[in-house]
Amino acid sequence: MWAAQLVAPSTFAHVSVPAPLAAALAPGEVLLRVRAGAICGSDMPLFKGAIQRQGGLGNHPDGAPPGVGCPMHEVVGEVVASRHPGFAPGVTAVGWALGQDAIAELCVTEGDSLVPDDGRLTPPEAVVVQPLACVIYAVERMGDVAGRRVAVLGQGPIGVLFSHVLAARGARVVGVDRVDRSAAAPGFGFDFVHASCDRWVESLAPADRPDVVVESIGHQVGTLACAIEAAAPGGLVYYFGVPDDMVYPVPMHTLFRKDLTLRAGTTKDRPRVLRAAQDYLREHPAILDAYVTHRVPMSRVQEAYDLAAAPRAGQLKVVVEAA
Repeated sequence: MWAAQLVAPSTFAHVSVPAPLAAALAPGEVLLRVRAGAICGSDMPLFKGAIQRQGGLGNHPDGAPPGVGCPMHEVVGEVVASRHPGFAPGVTAVGWALGQDAIAELCVTEGDSLVPDDGRLTPPEAVVVQPLACVIYAVERMGDVAGRRVAVLGQGPIGVLFSHVLAARGARVVGVDRVDRSAAAPGFGFDFVHASCDRWVESLAPADRPDVVVESIGHQVGTLACAIEAAAPGGLVYYFGVPDDMVYPVPMHTLFRKDLTLRAGTTKDRPRVLRAAQDYLREHPAILDAYVTHRVPMSRVQEAYDLAAAPRAGQLKVVVEAA
């Protein structure tokens, strides 16, 4: 089968490798023919050559080089074979490729991290269900946000989904980003601040401090400290995403004196939140056109990742689609 493989930092090669065998599936596994995938921020460290640490996505041990088809876990695919009771051959499924190996014709994943596609959307649209499910799960863990001031640090592909879901639940949302996201603000329901996080924090008056701060930038440690500094006393700081570093320095004195709560965590109860994301897109179909800004053929995967690695105004989700 065809696949892409990282052969150097930020450098893919096209390779031909043996296809996974249906007979080799373990109980609960599903073999997918990939129809579309989307690039997540958590793919970027591996793409750029970082070592995957304990707690990352997929099943690779610490320090292992990226495997064939890596790194991509947001996937829509047709079921070729299944040892999961919820999926039969011919069904289209959406969710997680747990091996992060979806830049390929075929990949194997767990059926418990998928749901059947409802057929309303094209594969490049349906793949949005996976990141939206992660956001919905995180927002559920924040409790009732109606009427609360919420700041979302980072208004890239994940940040704008947080803003939309939080605004739909009645929060007053401000989004902060170094990249000019002003064009996205009206459609995703946030007031935009074009600034670095540290300069935005310095500008905050006490009455403007948010009750909830979502750190959706990741990939360095400094913005977590900004989120803690920004939060109002008694507030919540939610660190979203897979951490790149094993240890993050936290301004513990500020966390203590402000009586803050710091939360993080992976997405659980995946079938339920995937279905919730499908329902959300039925209710808010207009966000899809604004959200998926780039569709690139799988054969040009290098171009797709180069785009995703360089955030810019007017660019949100980059999706790759099979021929």
